[in-house]
Amino acid sequence: MQTVDFFTPIVDDPRLFGSIAAANSVSDVYAMGAEPILALAIAGFPSDKLPLEVLEEIFRGGAEKAAEAGFPIAGGHTIIDEVPKYGLAVTGVVALDRIVRNSTGRPGDRLYLTKPIGNGILVAAHRARGRGLTRLLRGRGPDLDEAIASMGELNRNASRAMVAAGATAATDITGYGLAGHLLALCRASNTGARISMSAVPVLRGVRERLAEGHVPRGSRRNLESSRAAIRTSLSENEVLLACDAQTSGGLLIAIDPDRALILEEGLRAGGITPWAIGELTGEEGVLALGF
Repeated sequence: MQTVDFFTPIVDDPRLFGSIAAANSVSDVYAMGAEPILALAIAGFPSDKLPLEVLEEIFRGGAEKAAEAGFPIAGGHTIIDEVPKYGLAVTGVVALDRIVRNSTGRPGDRLYLTKPIGNGILVAAHRARGRGLTRLLRGRGPDLDEAIASMGELNRNASRAMVAAGATAATDITGYGLAGHLLALCRASNTGARISMSAVPVLRGVRERLAEGHVPRGSRRNLESSRAAIRTSLSENEVLLACDAQTSGGLLIAIDPDRALILEEGLRAGGITPWAIGELTGEEGVLALGF
């Protein structure tokens, strides 16, 4: 299988940006239960505005993350662009009978999330404190440190745990947010879902920044596109949090309740907290958000 993803910088450190972008790019492979074996780099770079050393550091960060995941970046292509962009086209392998799809969820399956949400809100808040990206790393607080660590974490161990446990379905949580990606899984599986927002892990400081009005435009777009399918009595901010656009988020895993304990044990063995956040239902295409 092959996937591709790339985006503009979300941090001011080029090496760190490359690392996060690589972790994000390989996430789709892990979400299908596959192991990455090869990647090609994709980059856009304003060579008339920034020194090439910046591009070299982006590539260095990406190569280091790929090495951590156990695959080489064998080449790629770079163009001149107005804004830096970086990502990977990743090739992965998996046995046909072990592919985890996003279209095979079943009513009654439990839902597990493997990373906290809210990094879009935190990045938006830190951008607002400076000009562009210039203060995303200088003087950052512990909340952004936690978000950066989460974004740089590979979904490899979560993927292996879900395959070993026999997960029914899965998806990774990225640009469409928790609500958007869950609804995509529900529509593909002809199911609905029920989520408890009090059970959803949230990065430190997110609700405080959200209360201050820091919301990415992508998160607001997600809310508008998902609103018709959401049934809730929660506040607008809680629904926005469920729709927050993520970078390199965790896996959302659906599994039969009889195998949930196996998944939990496998996730813990891989150093991952198994957050049980809800279940799939028979109410097709409807996402019920409670607290």
